[in-house]
Amino acid sequence: QLRTDPSAELRDLPREVFAVDPTNTCQTPNTEVLYRCRKCRRALFRSSSILSHTEGSGPTAFAHKRITDSAQLWGDGQEKCTSYFTEPVQWMEPALLGVMEGQLLCPKCTSKLGSFSWRGEQCSCGRWVTPAFQIHKSRVDEVRTLPAGNFQAAKT
Repeated sequence: QLRTDPSAELRDLPREVFAVDPTNTCQTPNTEVLYRCRKCRRALFRSSSILSHTEGSGPTAFAHKRITDSAQLWGDGQEKCTSYFTEPVQWMEPALLGVMEGQLLCPKCTSKLGSFSWRGEQCSCGRWVTPAFQIHKSRVDEVRTLPAGNFQAAKT
């Protein structure tokens, strides 16, 4: 039997595919960083959900699409990767089912966080990441949890 619709197998994804939604667990381990929506502060994912990728060749990877001299595109010390690529998280499921690509919106305030593509997307560093669940760093805040017992009153 020949399948003509590649998204057919995306209509029912196994539960193990998804990382646990950080709002479903009571405590984030102290070693982990929590990432929240910059607009409404809803917890979105943990540092353990971020997938690392080796840095690509940067602007030269896009050189065939650009008129600008690629050497001018990056300043020294500027971070090349402007997005986090994560494993899929439970709150993303409604957006992912049955479609190959689309936007990732905050489940609470629906502000645009990034995009996803089962075929993959190119990071700003030039590396191709497949599948891609891409969250723009500018749309989230890092929240580092303090170890319990470190809450000392500020001396004034």
